[in-house]
Amino acid sequence: MTDGGASRISLSDLQQLIRTMYGAKDEARGIPGTFMWLMEEVGELAAALREEDTSQDAASEALASEFADVLAWLATIANVARVDLEAAVRAKYGNGCPGCERMVCECSISEKP
Repeated sequence: MTDGGASRISLSDLQQLIRTMYGAKDEARGIPGTFMWLMEEVGELAAALREEDTSQDAASEALASEFADVLAWLATIANVARVDLEAAVRAKYGNGCPGCERMVCECSISEKP
């Protein structure tokens, strides 16, 4: 989880960290219960984004914390569902946009790649 003295965390590291801290509880809760917690955190992120002053150059600590919570709950549900997030992201986005297959997306703004 470290790289040349700087603290870095990969998606695999995050999933393992979450699995170590909460794995037994997450398995007991299952996918439906975990999904509800993820949705609650997405709602909290939405509220924080709505309240955030978009003129600021850097996100507030509170907003950053909400992003971290959503990512942690996503890792949690991926663990329970036995999905390797790092492999999934690499497979879907590692060679460019899934829509236009270019590294810099050229899809129309109205399209969802």
